[in-house]
Amino acid sequence: MDMFEYEPWDEEVILCVSSAYAKKYYLNEDFWGMPESVRQELQILCVLFTEDVGGILRLSFDEDGHLVIRTEAAEDDILYDEIGSGLKVRQLQREKRELFESLEMYYRVFFLGEPIS
Repeated sequence: MDMFEYEPWDEEVILCVSSAYAKKYYLNEDFWGMPESVRQELQILCVLFTEDVGGILRLSFDEDGHLVIRTEAAEDDILYDEIGSGLKVRQLQREKRELFESLEMYYRVFFLGEPIS
């Protein structure tokens, strides 16, 4: 499975992707305007996630500007921890809530053109 292979439901704007298979991290160049510290934090959390549970981690925004976290694995990946992956996503959502809310606000303001409320 290629880390840049998209499913039909992928009408979302990709923020970043990390792949345990390719040992690579990708940040959408449209988001290079974010502060360096935010870009680094995203890279660290994504790479650590895929190193821990394997597979591919994709952070994207849906059409309403909500951050979506998806994980997937190759069909033949017997080492991928699907249960651990789900638990780890929920842990990230709790621990990185402020970061994720800030990312959603950034996307809504700079990409969707919503006013700051």
